[in-house]
Amino acid sequence: MKNVDVVAGVIVQERLLLVCQRKESAAFPLKWEFPGGKVEPDEAHEDALRRELMEELGIKAGKLTEIFSHTHKYSDEFIVNLRFYRVHNFTGALTNRAFQDLAWTGIDEVSRFDFLDGDLPFVDLLVSASGRKFLA
Repeated sequence: MKNVDVVAGVIVQERLLLVCQRKESAAFPLKWEFPGGKVEPDEAHEDALRRELMEELGIKAGKLTEIFSHTHKYSDEFIVNLRFYRVHNFTGALTNRAFQDLAWTGIDEVSRFDFLDGDLPFVDLLVSASGRKFLA
């Protein structure tokens, strides 16, 4: 079984979360996710997230803090090891370079998006009382 390390960025502005919709032509078409992607061999997790945020959104991430991690089995063929990082700041103009759509959403509305199965435990945490601290 293949293990894939994946990093995701939690970007908050004015108490709104950035969520991204995968392209129709991508794996898991039109599902919503947090920006990020696969960690390359010999790449540090934070370096991978910074690279992915530049590729996908054109931003240079500053301070990152890991806030949640878990493992999700998508099939008998692969398991994803997910790490979610709070992106405390960034420079550059946030631009959609890779997604079908982007949305800024309040924490009370985040669960209405059709997220990837691997992101659902984090979404559930976000909408819980303890998860609201990630927006502070």
